[in-house]
Amino acid sequence: MGAVPSTPRRTSSRSQDTAEYLIGTFVGEESFPISSDFWQKLLELPLSLQWPTHRVQQACELLATNNYKTRHLAKILIHMALCLQECMTNSGASSLNYEKAINAVHISSVFLKHLIENAKSDRIEELYLSLNDGESASKDFLGDQKLEDFVIHSVLGFIGSVNTSDEKYLLHVELLNFMLISMSTQLLSGPSPRPKDFNPFIDAAMSQDRALVIVVMRKLLLNYISRPNVPLNSSYPVVSGGNQSGVLQRVGSAAANFVLMPFNYLVSSTAQGSRSPLADCSLHVLLVLIHYRKCIVSNGSVASGDSISSDSLLKENSTFYDNPYCKALENASDVEFDRVDTDGNAHNGPLVRLPFALLFDTLGMCLADEGSVLLLYSLLQGNPDFLEYVLVRTDLDTLLMPILEALYNASTRSSNQIYMLLIILLILSQDSSFNSSIHKLILPAVPWYKDRLLHQTSLGSLMVIILIRTVQFNLSKLRDVYLHTTCLATLANMAPHVHRLSSYASQRLVSLFDMLSRKYNRSAELRDIKVDNAKTNSTEVNFPTDDASTEMHIYTDFLRLVLEILNAILSYALPRNPEFIYAIMHRQEVFQPFKNHPRFNELLENIYTVLDFFNSRIDAQRRDGDWSVEKVLQVIINNCRSWRGEGLKMFTQLRFTYEQESHPEEFFIPYVWQLVLSTCGFNFNAGVINLFPANLPSEKEDDEATTQDDDKQQKGEPHKLAIYIDP
Repeated sequence: MGAVPSTPRRTSSRSQDTAEYLIGTFVGEESFPISSDFWQKLLELPLSLQWPTHRVQQACELLATNNYKTRHLAKILIHMALCLQECMTNSGASSLNYEKAINAVHISSVFLKHLIENAKSDRIEELYLSLNDGESASKDFLGDQKLEDFVIHSVLGFIGSVNTSDEKYLLHVELLNFMLISMSTQLLSGPSPRPKDFNPFIDAAMSQDRALVIVVMRKLLLNYISRPNVPLNSSYPVVSGGNQSGVLQRVGSAAANFVLMPFNYLVSSTAQGSRSPLADCSLHVLLVLIHYRKCIVSNGSVASGDSISSDSLLKENSTFYDNPYCKALENASDVEFDRVDTDGNAHNGPLVRLPFALLFDTLGMCLADEGSVLLLYSLLQGNPDFLEYVLVRTDLDTLLMPILEALYNASTRSSNQIYMLLIILLILSQDSSFNSSIHKLILPAVPWYKDRLLHQTSLGSLMVIILIRTVQFNLSKLRDVYLHTTCLATLANMAPHVHRLSSYASQRLVSLFDMLSRKYNRSAELRDIKVDNAKTNSTEVNFPTDDASTEMHIYTDFLRLVLEILNAILSYALPRNPEFIYAIMHRQEVFQPFKNHPRFNELLENIYTVLDFFNSRIDAQRRDGDWSVEKVLQVIINNCRSWRGEGLKMFTQLRFTYEQESHPEEFFIPYVWQLVLSTCGFNFNAGVINLFPANLPSEKEDDEATTQDDDKQQKGEPHKLAIYIDP
């Protein structure tokens, strides 16, 4: 081995016991039986040794070359599982047991990651997740199980059943990191799951029995809720001493930066340093697990040749295994209440039971984090118990204020995060009690809102203001039709329940119509210009006017929806909203150009009926001299009491609801992994990622990339809105 430059060198007379020799032997050509005492010596390496980055990389390459013969990756994985089992069964396990387990997890993680991201085949044959036929001891450890099932069962068993005391904290974090690495095979597959996708470790996680799934899900969520910090009195050198960097730091520096997380969190002087790595890793693992979909069968044959039609047919005919982790989250219940089904019977079988109150508060504190936003979405969209719990809370500002603040700062957020935040608001707005209660909660001040001073504003008024501001931002930056629709749909759900809308929110609503009308007029002018050019250009009979016409039709739909919103307030909530009446009277000229428009005339008739009523009352009381705003508003308030709605045409009240498309995994699986890679420090070879476009733009290209990414997202939109009209 000394002749190979990249092989670790022997540095002392006791070469057999040195880390250099042991790691070199592990990656070398000689195969050691799984029962050899070599493995114990390897796992008992001290945590205070260092290796330069390039030599760890060389070691990874050597293992990749020799693993087909030695099967040392499979053997270290088995020993990792055995170490975990020993820690679980022996309540009095010594610190040496946990150090051995940590070493096993780190060595397994780094070399497994290297083999995954340097795989040369779809089946990642370089892993060799089995022992050679000559290994007589293999059945003693594995029995009839596949190696990956044996390993994942041990890992999940430890995560779910062993408490996160100071002594075990670091091992828990690194096991969660190992889970992320082992599940990263998803990065090699395309965004649409296919039967041929090779994800052995996450498939093994999906096959675990329900009891273990429940225990693991509960533990991951409790880790997220409790958010334990790195123990300062840890006995591990990598944590307790900044100058002592052992196997933990040595191996991690080469292939997986996130194995340094406990150390980095401890010594960091930034805001990141106060976060809990255990909570963050738990959330990432949970999100990957609940959004995974295993494609198992495709009904009907697809002819080869036309790849586009083949992909389409394959998607239509795909079926998926049920995801037990997703089901566990959807059925999670509050520890304060017994779960009862629709027939009034107690739910049979184990459930994830959580303190919803603490989960609610934790989400409220953490919604600046994109992963927490996705968790909140998953709970509200999938778990009716948690949605009901949120809707009956009287302190909805705990969740809504960070959501609205994030939308206020939309320019600093990703388009996906904006999208998820808006869908959360849409889901909540489907409930009439929510729409009523948010107007009863008065905010003394909104310090993060810098556009103007907001005092004693209702939460509902602030939500209206932020949604309209988001529409404005989208018009100028993103130009995403679906984002527009989501904002306006939420406003439409809120409109019949508006109560004492503030003057500023009322002005913004009328200004929204004015802004969209100007966009509509510009689109109409552009269309007319193109039509005229087509008529005068005899060689271009079919001059392209589609884009301008399409844009004009989109703005027509938006304008009608805004008029529906205004009408809903006038029809169902006029007496409670004098400031809104004042706002449409003050800007009544903006409606005049559309009075005879065939799409708008019926809706505008109602607005003019209201305007005529209040204009006549003000004219009747007008005296010489200028009227102040206060005087006009007082007349409006007085006449609101006598308003009976005479002459108004009642339209069917629109209710917008959110629905997922049939293949939400095409959005969520890439999105989850983008979050994992961007927030946990998990570096992965971008050149082999097929799950999403991984070529990261430079800072100068951010604006262009944002626009391009949004265009791509629109083309492959995985969600849809459905409108239900009450009879």
